[in-house]
Amino acid sequence: MKRTCDFFGKLDKRVQDTNSLLCVGLDPHQQDLKDDQSGKNAFEFCKKIVDATASVAAAFKPNAAFFERLGPDGVKALKDLISYIPNHIPVLLDVKRGDISSTAAAYASAAFDILGADAVTVSPYMGVDSVDPFNNKKGRGVFILCKTSNKSSNDLQSLKIQGGLSVFEHVARLSETKWGKNVGLVVGATDVNALRRVRAVAPKIWVLAPGVGAQGGDLEGVLKSGLRREDASGVLITVSRGISRADSPRFAAENLAKMISDFRTNMLASSEKKVDDDKTSSLASYQREFIDTAMRLEVLRFGSFTLKSGRISPYFFNAGLFRTGAAMNVLCRSYASAIQRAGVSFDVLFGPAYKGIPLVAGLSMVLSEQTGQDIPFAYNRKEAKDHGEGGVLVGADMKGKRVLIVDDVITAGTAIREALATLTKAGARPVAVALAMDRQEIVGNGCDKSAVEVLSSEQGLDVVNVIALRDLFEYAKRDDRMKDHFKSIKAYRAKYGSKSSQ
Repeated sequence: MKRTCDFFGKLDKRVQDTNSLLCVGLDPHQQDLKDDQSGKNAFEFCKKIVDATASVAAAFKPNAAFFERLGPDGVKALKDLISYIPNHIPVLLDVKRGDISSTAAAYASAAFDILGADAVTVSPYMGVDSVDPFNNKKGRGVFILCKTSNKSSNDLQSLKIQGGLSVFEHVARLSETKWGKNVGLVVGATDVNALRRVRAVAPKIWVLAPGVGAQGGDLEGVLKSGLRREDASGVLITVSRGISRADSPRFAAENLAKMISDFRTNMLASSEKKVDDDKTSSLASYQREFIDTAMRLEVLRFGSFTLKSGRISPYFFNAGLFRTGAAMNVLCRSYASAIQRAGVSFDVLFGPAYKGIPLVAGLSMVLSEQTGQDIPFAYNRKEAKDHGEGGVLVGADMKGKRVLIVDDVITAGTAIREALATLTKAGARPVAVALAMDRQEIVGNGCDKSAVEVLSSEQGLDVVNVIALRDLFEYAKRDDRMKDHFKSIKAYRAKYGSKSSQ
């Protein structure tokens, strides 16, 4: 009987050996078996597909329903088929189980111990309790239904929950971070946008993407949205009828495998070029991740924008669009990297109301996690409270403490000056300001310094930023997506950029 002690290790090796991400579906539909609706015929039908495609199959995926409908002979045929498939090729049994406790354990035993599958598909509707019994089978894989390809999947899977994520994004995040290392996701190839969103919250996890071919899934779109950037892997492209009903299943499978391989080769070549570019770039990895995320979420947009100053800017930065847990995680980790890189010493974090409040809370959690120290934070209200603890300040005591102020951007510096007055009144000692972005624009009136530089000079503060105009310029110079905007950014910097932006 087929056994595996490391499903995803086995899958990785198979992908490496074949340079293929094709998962061949084995679905003996009623019309495929014609007049002989027997387990034996179902086995023979699938055996021919296995024989024709084994050289390019990264995995096989039999669907249990098409065998079970044939009764005991069908179940025997499924077991025989799994045994027939060469042991070095992973078998993912599509059963979509979704129960808990002893029932789920029985399902897991049936799939793994009796039928001999390497991995299964599972519904997470009842929570991790419906995943654990399968995950507890050492070394076996569990693919969790995340965003399925049926039209009515949006009835539940796309509903928004607290924090702004959809249900399917929440499932993806739980699967990558909490539900075990032997977990993958099922994301239909018919919804490329959903796949892109899943990859954003679960960048490392394996994805099974059914729906290319008969269901109309876009192969190139799935690869572009779902492949991991570092190794052009992490997605199994599942095709069933597009292979089984082709005039030549062998040719259909080989053609699909070649298309996938060619795309991966081009992607890896592009990634290598980017790595070479990054080696000569002054940008840190956290800065590149920050800009990538900001562009994806349209926090950072390009075009023509009229600023409060009246200047026509080729870009616009709106940190308020960092409004989901995953986005805030990237933002706060970027702040943490910038602060630690700058070597700023402080005792308390302070967030000016209102945008600074979630920033300082998130940053304190990230820094506490990274440094092993309990990082205190405080923030202010816009209006004083006349009951309870009273006043405008909330959080950690700052009297006599070194305070790092956390804000998104500085335009004229008015908000920071108000915060400084509040902190000074409280007996605090402001030492630095951390910003998401410094536009590095001259304030005008014959001054060649930016608002940040003026504030820093006036108040004797260190200023730390995740990115500045010079970083955006450096990024735009090297990224193909920015080529249409590079000239306008260059011209804007030449006209309004401070000396430090050059």
